[in-house]
Amino acid sequence: MSNRAAYLQAAEELRDNPGQWAAYESRGHCVVLAGPGSGKTKTLTTKMARLLAEDVAEPRGVACITYNNECARELEARLSSLGVEPGGRVFVGTVHSFSLTQVILPYAKVAGLGLPDDFRVATNAEALAALDDAAQVAMGAVPNLQTIRSQMGSYRRSILNRDSDLWRDTNPRLARLAEAYEAELRVRGLIDFDDMPLLAVRALRENPWLQTALLAKYPVLVVDEYQDLGAALHRMVMGLCFSAGMRLFAVGDVDQSIYGFIGAQPQMLQRLAEREDVEIIRLQLNYRSGHRIVAASGAVLGVDRGYAAVDGAPQGEIFFHSLGGSYEVQARRLMTDLLPAAMAREPGVRYDEIAVLYPAAWIGNAVAEAARHAGVPFIRTDGNALYPRSSRLMQWLELSAQWCCGGWRTGSPRFSQLVSEGRRLFGDAIRAELDAAAFHRALVACLWEMRRPDMVLYDWLQRFKRTVLDQHAQLSPNLRDELNILGSFLERVSPDADYAEMTVAEFAGEHTFDRLMLSTLHSAKGREFRFVFLFGIDHGRLPRNGARPDEINESRRLFYVGISRARTEVHIAYTHGNSSIFVDELQARLN
Repeated sequence: MSNRAAYLQAAEELRDNPGQWAAYESRGHCVVLAGPGSGKTKTLTTKMARLLAEDVAEPRGVACITYNNECARELEARLSSLGVEPGGRVFVGTVHSFSLTQVILPYAKVAGLGLPDDFRVATNAEALAALDDAAQVAMGAVPNLQTIRSQMGSYRRSILNRDSDLWRDTNPRLARLAEAYEAELRVRGLIDFDDMPLLAVRALRENPWLQTALLAKYPVLVVDEYQDLGAALHRMVMGLCFSAGMRLFAVGDVDQSIYGFIGAQPQMLQRLAEREDVEIIRLQLNYRSGHRIVAASGAVLGVDRGYAAVDGAPQGEIFFHSLGGSYEVQARRLMTDLLPAAMAREPGVRYDEIAVLYPAAWIGNAVAEAARHAGVPFIRTDGNALYPRSSRLMQWLELSAQWCCGGWRTGSPRFSQLVSEGRRLFGDAIRAELDAAAFHRALVACLWEMRRPDMVLYDWLQRFKRTVLDQHAQLSPNLRDELNILGSFLERVSPDADYAEMTVAEFAGEHTFDRLMLSTLHSAKGREFRFVFLFGIDHGRLPRNGARPDEINESRRLFYVGISRARTEVHIAYTHGNSSIFVDELQARLN
């Protein structure tokens, strides 16, 4: 099937949904307000394929910014099925990646950012060391470096204009610390993660010609999960789209904004949607959840958004479970009683269609231990997982493992995807075509000889590291944190360690093998399951004790996100006599 035929066929599947079709047909600035399960990713990727085929002439292209690397990987996979490959005319990545690769690296010197020619991205350890030295100068001794780092990060992300009274006067202590910290980084030839969008915004603001240069390359800017991306991205959009002339296609949902602790501000999407020069389209049909689950989601918000399940969707069920005892006791009840009973109601349901979601990773420890004791296979994607799910290197290794576990035969993932993602990962080390050809040969030779799902993972990783990673990683200094993550994981799967028996098949990913998903509510965003168990939904946990009004509102949205992950059953478990206010409200509204 040709590229054009692929996206036209996908477009026909949008025609029966008025909102999706209107988004596909939009011509100017467009904001799509998309509820849970409304097919927003399908709409966005089909629209991008059309833009590249019909609206944007080569060699110009389209840039797509999304929340995290996992979101970017999903978008790339969807685009690939429509014949659109990242690279060349198409950028798909995070706001940090866009800032670094499209603004800072090519233009830092001429844009007057004051960075040394050989600057690099600080590792976590280097950033902490710079902050420690800066804090000694700006504040004296700091009792908790991680706490002050979090506070400073929020301050840097929320107030972008360093020349304003707002920056100087809101919290002079944090302003001084941030300036001292950034100066210390520069002395060391470093920038940090938060620097990327901040420097990009500054470069674009101070150099109007740079906005024109980006417009020449990307006449269309697509933004996914707009509500999650913060002040820096919003400032870029305002400049690039409403001053320089890029066309905007943005998708988001203010009700799913749950990352306020890292700078997300849902009101920015709301303000964007209120502009007279922006077309607003609402996706209100829910293709995921049963009727009662959609109704319960609306009851959680306390606002009627007009969402409805599609005709023919199951009714869906909401169950409330008041459990006694500690979380360890409750988790055992979950694994030995509630979970088996739910699975018995729908014969044939698999573990990988079920998720247990909780407010904090430490609560997941009890669930994981109970699952181990009950012999239930599981995978964790929270902060206590074997490795961070956001790691680009670990994601690429997972894909490579999936290829070795049958993907080489089925084409999922395609080997070309491994090559393209590897080239982006090791960008500094693979530039010339000769280098790319050598990388391709090394990768295929290594993986072809390791197509053994039962191979001990430690041996597989060590061989992969020796024959592929070591050669290229040493030329990619910005990957040092990623390599540290891999090193820590290798220790966990090494002989005599706690996961020494893990195989390549077990590592290959939650989409390949039958495992129960254990996750925080935050980490579950963007996913869907047949059954969802919300565990530990207690007073003092959701929302936390002493939460401000804005934090309570965000906790409500987090509860909403958890419920709306489910297709047919939602189970809400809480400690007897200590239920969350959201549980009490939902029970009252459903009765």
